Amino acid sequence: MNTPHIKYLPSIKRVLLVSIFAIAIGSFQAQAEETKTEETLPTLDFERTALVVTDPQNHFLSPEGATWGLVGKNVTENKTVEHIEALFKAAKANDIPVFVSPHYYYPTDKGWMFGGTIENVMHKIHMFDRAGPLSLEGFEGSGADWLELYKPLINDGHTIVTNPHKVYGPESNDLALQLRKRRVDTVILAGMSANLCTEAHMRELMEQGFEVIVVKDATAAAQSPALGDGYAAALVNFGFIANEVVTTDEIIERMSRK
Repeated sequence: MNTPHIKYLPSIKRVLLVSIFAIAIGSFQAQAEETKTEETLPTLDFERTALVVTDPQNHFLSPEGATWGLVGKNVTENKTVEHIEALFKAAKANDIPVFVSPHYYYPTDKGWMFGGTIENVMHKIHMFDRAGPLSLEGFEGSGADWLELYKPLINDGHTIVTNPHKVYGPESNDLALQLRKRRVDTVILAGMSANLCTEAHMRELMEQGFEVIVVKDATAAAQSPALGDGYAAALVNFGFIANEVVTTDEIIERMSRK
């Protein structure tokens, strides 16, 4: 004799088990959120951490800069200028070494026989041009110069300014050497521009064995109808590659925990 409560018992058990499992998972997630405090955030080893800023220069960050028409909207939306300044100040206040990896072109670089899309554009508009590696003629206030806001923070005698990178990444400069000579293995990365020099620095530093924390609102990128949204592209790659992707507020909170 088949009775309904016996016939459907296995199905009822399965439903009950699934429901109990779902409730348990939901409860666990809720508890995890409730217990998530400042102390659960990853801590920084201050003896082995540095701030690296790429291209904090007028051509990218000043309304008078050569690329402002392409990057200005994103710089403004992200408050990139303000966030880079806040990172500089937080690093200095907490004795975290600061490195700047600049972009310069010298007259001899005009002899290059080929280049990529944006690389060719930079040469054409004289972006980051300097009179020569041993000359500062015409440098003050030029597009290659630091944003005026940052000068007291960079020209303080403590910031390490590397050799210039020549395309996008630090393979052509001494950034990795300078970091390793100070036994730095964790890099807080910010600067310009997101999908070009900043992303290229992230990739190479990862390949070199550094831990890289990208500050996503302390950078920005060109947004072009023809080429696409450089910032959106960078965010995807930051997420896939970097050890962490954080906001300025989040990382400053951690930088201030000495």
